[in-house]
Amino acid sequence: MKASDAVARVLADNYVTYGFELIGGMIAHLVDSINTLGTTKLISMHHEQGAAFAAGAIARASKHKQLGVALGTSGPGATNLVTGIADCWLDSHPCLFITGQVNTYEQRGSSHVRQEGFQELDIVSMVQGITKYACQIQSADDLIPCLQKAIDIAKEGRPGPVLLDIPMDVQRSDIEMPQVSHSCDTNIAKISNGVSAEQWKTVKEAISQAKKPLFLIGGGAVNESSFDVWLGHLANQSIPYIASLKGSEKTIATPCYFGMLGAYGTRTANYAVQSCDLLIVVGSRMDVRQTGAKPESFAPNARVIQIDVDASQLDNRVKCYETIHTDCESFFQCFLSSNLEQNDNHSEWLQCLSQHFTHTFVDEYQDWTISPFEMFGRLNQSFAGVDVQYVTDVGNNQMWASHTLRLQNNQMAHHSGGLGAMGFAVPSAIGLHYASRAPVVVIVGDGGVQLNIQELDIIARENLPILILVLNNESLGMVRGFQEMYFEGRNSSTYWQGYSSKFKDIGMAYGLESYVVNHLDGCFQVVDSFVSEPRSCLVEVLMPDARECRPRLEFGNTLENQTPLMDLG
Repeated sequence: MKASDAVARVLADNYVTYGFELIGGMIAHLVDSINTLGTTKLISMHHEQGAAFAAGAIARASKHKQLGVALGTSGPGATNLVTGIADCWLDSHPCLFITGQVNTYEQRGSSHVRQEGFQELDIVSMVQGITKYACQIQSADDLIPCLQKAIDIAKEGRPGPVLLDIPMDVQRSDIEMPQVSHSCDTNIAKISNGVSAEQWKTVKEAISQAKKPLFLIGGGAVNESSFDVWLGHLANQSIPYIASLKGSEKTIATPCYFGMLGAYGTRTANYAVQSCDLLIVVGSRMDVRQTGAKPESFAPNARVIQIDVDASQLDNRVKCYETIHTDCESFFQCFLSSNLEQNDNHSEWLQCLSQHFTHTFVDEYQDWTISPFEMFGRLNQSFAGVDVQYVTDVGNNQMWASHTLRLQNNQMAHHSGGLGAMGFAVPSAIGLHYASRAPVVVIVGDGGVQLNIQELDIIARENLPILILVLNNESLGMVRGFQEMYFEGRNSSTYWQGYSSKFKDIGMAYGLESYVVNHLDGCFQVVDSFVSEPRSCLVEVLMPDARECRPRLEFGNTLENQTPLMDLG
């Protein structure tokens, strides 16, 4: 059979149901074969970066049960995928990237010429530092075994992206479909240990002895199959929990949940970390935006126990009382199968945090024309009981959302966390809908929406139930605030003297039902209509005086000292 047909068959056999591409000559055989087989639905995008973000979103929305694929042609098609590859790498989402390459006999090989074939480029060398596996196929016999190997590696251990670079002559070769093994090379994919009896004894005793225990949930925890059941178990034990940005994506708001911690986190989450006597960190690397610039001041009164599938993340920035190298699912299973004794101190501690949360989780933007706190509080109300996928871009819009959104069952939020890539939200929304079949709400700033604005055309063309909220403050607000704080208000490159694009008009040009509003009542007329009748829709929200996040952690301060300072009575 034709080699590209065999690739299509392997994708189908591995439940790769959605893929994204911008066609070019060096992937034409692959695109034709995948479309002809028809098992993997390919969506044609307008930029390979958009295709990469959309493909990563398949894994995000499916909790890694499905693998997305993005295809790019050789040269610029391949390099345009790189930002999306890096995003999957840093946020630990499995995704398959396939690039076309010039014929093997047109490649420069070991010669010192800069380029031999048209659009020839060594993409494998470029992405080796941001993939779990990257390989250029030189023989048709290697194609299918290497493809299956790549798929397995993407999902094993700590998940991440893989890339296969396939020359044109290999794609069109005749091959016999080989029998492929689904076993992964353990030299490449690190398999973690389980939780030993001794380690679990340490954890169990620490919880029973603690007066103020706290769990910190990271992105490595929320995609595990037992995560939701484990959260319910915490609630039954009256043990409070908080989340990192990535952990907040799928953490349901219960009376035990006090939101995201860190530089833009809730005041209660930060207070809880600084006041607890036991902090158990599940699948979080505790980066600088979580701990502040001085990790030695993080959780100063607590024993810290860290669980992570990646051994290199253990005892990294924060020195721990105990570290356990295992996947979070193994830890959850130990927790669920163990009978923890009820501790009255835990209920008192939970009540203390609940009172703190009631006092501090309040609107700190009442002096603005439109309050982000009120906006996202009203989104919570409008989508109460509704299956929905939220996706934010990067900037103030992301931090406003992650601070105030309170997720319910069958709701998720998605962020570009480690990479923090502007332009992430709009194309990711496309993949999120295909993976979940749920309506999607895009939260994006007027700066970030410009980076992949061309994908609005795909949303309109496919008639996808995606609502885009463009929060227009006529600036790159987060960096502008940084400039005002540290550069005496010099705001070059972030503020255009009131000039901004007319996003309602742009939306209409792409065929989207579009609105512009300057107050929340007008915005939520559209939002509530979308809840009743999901469809392709854009709302430009004019917020010219919105330029910062409140509260926020200024450089050098410890977590509990966010500004503006609040009188806690």
